[in-house]
Amino acid sequence: MFTGIPLALTGGVAALWLRGIPFSISAGVGFIALSGVAVLNGLVMASFIRRLLDQGAPLHEAIVNGARTRLRPVLMTALVASLGFVPMAVNVGTGAEVQRPLATVVIGGIISSTLLTLLVLPALFRLVHRNQERPIVEAMPSVEPMPS
Repeated sequence: MFTGIPLALTGGVAALWLRGIPFSISAGVGFIALSGVAVLNGLVMASFIRRLLDQGAPLHEAIVNGARTRLRPVLMTALVASLGFVPMAVNVGTGAEVQRPLATVVIGGIISSTLLTLLVLPALFRLVHRNQERPIVEAMPSVEPMPS
């Protein structure tokens, strides 16, 4: 679930760099808010995949169905959070020097975090849980050779 944080931080740093905005306290606050949204998106997807596994679904099926089913909630969370910050990101009036870095970090980080959460988190889930995919083999009674 916490894999979304480095992915989000990368997007936030890239957004600051692309807009030519220096790092500031308000950008740091944006990184804190961004981390919460990134973890929430990862939690939404990973908990649903885990629930499918607990219900007995095979690993590949649980990952594919979980990612498809949770695509809309993850996108909606990201869309609401990023669209809410657009007015702050384009503000040029009073207080813009405080609002712009925060909004830029959140919008850039949410975009990268969402895309990479939808792609990287299922792959990481498969990597971590690949040992659970082994088929169950029933125990065969041992056959001892007959003494001659």
